[in-house]
Amino acid sequence: MQVINIYKAAGILIKDKKLLVEKSVGKEFFIAPGGSIEVDETPKQSLVRELQEEFQVETKIEDFEEFGTFTAEAAGQTGKIVQMNVFIVKNWVGEPTPDHEVEQILWTDSNIPPDIKVGSIFEHEVIPRLKTANLIS
Repeated sequence: MQVINIYKAAGILIKDKKLLVEKSVGKEFFIAPGGSIEVDETPKQSLVRELQEEFQVETKIEDFEEFGTFTAEAAGQTGKIVQMNVFIVKNWVGEPTPDHEVEQILWTDSNIPPDIKVGSIFEHEVIPRLKTANLIS
């Protein structure tokens, strides 16, 4: 049985059949918007907080549709296992703008540029499912 070291909530924001990914300051991998779940939070509460802090985007728990829970080695953290609750964000207010720890954002389709590294859960699980469901190009 794997020991889970990190618990995260992530949001799938889609615009014009492209998915929003972000890179935090000092990190090499692009990951989904979201972050660590605090002790007193549900995954959805965490996602509301993280989207506000990191992207200046307002959401409501009712705007989230469960996409899946995934477990994998954390991107760029050898030996650390992350469990990620992933939600499709059906509605948000505001234009995603990098803030707080976020250095760069990118709207991408399933054809990720070769010089962009995406976290494993999104690369191997989420993006292929979004493409198959025709939610992204």
